[in-house]
Amino acid sequence: MGILDGLWGGREADFDSGNAATNAIELTKRHSQVSLTKQGAASGNLRINLAWRMRTSDISGMQRESLLRHPFKALKPPEVMGHSQSMVNVDLDLGCLYEMQDGSKGVVQPLGGYFGDVNAAPYVKLSGDDRFGSASGETIYVNLDHRDNIKRLLVFAYIYDQTPAFDRTHAIVTLYPSNGPRIEISLDERHPQARSCAVVMIENVKGEIFVRREVKFVYGFQGELDRLYGWGLQWGRGYKAKAER
Repeated sequence: MGILDGLWGGREADFDSGNAATNAIELTKRHSQVSLTKQGAASGNLRINLAWRMRTSDISGMQRESLLRHPFKALKPPEVMGHSQSMVNVDLDLGCLYEMQDGSKGVVQPLGGYFGDVNAAPYVKLSGDDRFGSASGETIYVNLDHRDNIKRLLVFAYIYDQTPAFDRTHAIVTLYPSNGPRIEISLDERHPQARSCAVVMIENVKGEIFVRREVKFVYGFQGELDRLYGWGLQWGRGYKAKAER
């Protein structure tokens, strides 16, 4: 790029290099979209991961209360707080509404056991159901070698059960393309009563694959996300099998 291009902003860069320290592109309200095609990453398996942990403010509050009751704990080294069912009983699930170019539509999610298929339509597969926010979280794989068959994918997170909502956790969805930096979307807005969140849209626009931040919280479940984005599916009350729960 020439010096004048840099000074005058005459041309927009074709690639997002990501943060130099973290090798990540963070999608925000101001910078909400990135092209996987221009990144050279519109092929292979796109890995989408949901991970969460308890908010630091909640942990600090618990620690302060504990020290008031047990002052000698201040002499002990601090414990490392990780994902723990005893700390916060939250069940965040990752799902994906899909629409194919032939008009077929559906959902991939733990609820109902709709885990999808990475080698056949919809070319989207959920790796499993993580109930306790383990280090690996939950992961969806998208086979972008079949991108020409895909029209749009809406990746969402929802709370299947239990009381703490999104405002009690710090959740992040990370996309790992086959090439270039990872893409991060933080669910850091406070919506205490929200049960679901549309996180990111992956869309095929005239052969170019775009990833667009959504982060829209709703107070219902998948049916409300469906209505918001005009998917047109029929929804009913679903339950997890005991082995999944």
